[in-house]
Amino acid sequence: MAEDLDFLEEDLTCFVCCDIFTDPVTLKCSHSLCEDCLQLLWETQDVPQCPVCHNECSHDEPTKTLAFRALCESFKKRKPTAVSGDVCPEHKEALKLFCFEDQQPICVVCYTSKKHEDHKCSPLEEAARNLKGDLKTQMDRLQTTLVDLKKAQKSSVKQAELIKKHTSITENQIKKEFEKLHQFLTEEENKQIRSLRKEMERQDGKLKARIEKLSKQISDLSERMAAFWQDMEAENISFLQNYSNTLKRLKCPSVSNRTPVLQQYQHQPIQTMIFTTWARMQNLVEQPPVTLDPDTASSKLQVSEDCTSVEYVEVKLHASDNPKRLQGGVLASQGFSSGVHCWDVEVGESNNWTLGVMGEMVNRKKLCKMDPKNRFWCFRKVDGKYKKGTKPVSDIDDNEKPNIIRLQLDFDEGELRFIDPFRNSSLCTYTGGFPEKVFPYFCTGDLDTTLSLFPANKQKV
Repeated sequence: MAEDLDFLEEDLTCFVCCDIFTDPVTLKCSHSLCEDCLQLLWETQDVPQCPVCHNECSHDEPTKTLAFRALCESFKKRKPTAVSGDVCPEHKEALKLFCFEDQQPICVVCYTSKKHEDHKCSPLEEAARNLKGDLKTQMDRLQTTLVDLKKAQKSSVKQAELIKKHTSITENQIKKEFEKLHQFLTEEENKQIRSLRKEMERQDGKLKARIEKLSKQISDLSERMAAFWQDMEAENISFLQNYSNTLKRLKCPSVSNRTPVLQQYQHQPIQTMIFTTWARMQNLVEQPPVTLDPDTASSKLQVSEDCTSVEYVEVKLHASDNPKRLQGGVLASQGFSSGVHCWDVEVGESNNWTLGVMGEMVNRKKLCKMDPKNRFWCFRKVDGKYKKGTKPVSDIDDNEKPNIIRLQLDFDEGELRFIDPFRNSSLCTYTGGFPEKVFPYFCTGDLDTTLSLFPANKQKV
């Protein structure tokens, strides 16, 4: 009789939970499963499939048979109870209760003993049912974490591919433009490509590290979930005896930045780069109308030997305190009290610079207030924000930030204009005249970017 029941049990066992069917349903392919097991399985699949033959299914396929359900319920009642492992090793009594404090099955003698006094206990079947319900809830959270990890990995892989594609396109454009130029531009071409590739490698390195971390988390979590399912498929006694270890496997890993917002790298616009390079090339054969006066430079600014560029230094320089030296910034050697004058300044990617003109009689030993009333007319960029003196300038598109600033001074008309020469657009304008001779003013607070002067393009702006 026992052999006949064993043979019948194989036909009445669910493929997913490996237990006798509970509320069985049958698919069109004739395979049967527990209703809850099938729904839980399909929640993890993009296209519902039969777990036995892997045929595609639809959600309205599962059908219930009352006779089949009754047969399974009848078999559960007739199935003999296993005795292996059901006896208390200490009292040789049947294990009928579960102690929540010790997380172990106990017998009635154990329950009445002092060892389990005041411990919360429940019948085995009730405890197993409740604990499995709790574990399934935690399993749902793990499933959500797994989905988030896969989404984050997919996003990172896609971002890496976009960066590589963008890098390849930009590199080809750079090469094509530089083919039109002479030997001088060869070094510029190589420099731009190195900068581009360096940025790509930096971002690609971060993404590869993130992808690797996500892959490891997915692998670890998948292994723990597989082990969890094995524990869930075990007999109640075995399940409860290993319950503590099962809980440890269910510790949910943290997922930092589940929906990462990764900044897309954009290389300097090609035409802007060509214009900037052309301006440098022009400087080889023509001296700029404005050069810097090292004697006016503050102790945090280093002027180049040819007096055409200035950089910010981290450590103060040892400079003589002559009457011409400024508290902050540097002036040009040339001052203007009449006529029209124009000069260009390359600011590059710097986020901290100030350009303008300063009156000859300004007190150079104090920081001058950035206002025409104090004979200081300036346009600047501070922490990525453009300002006219101390007032913000809001109509400049930061996505088209100028790499070169042109200053056009018409002393007789009393006007000073700051222009983006590449786009032929005005950035800032001062009017109202100049009460005295003025000197071009420069200042930078960016350790990584040098301000460079060169002749303004002779095209009409």
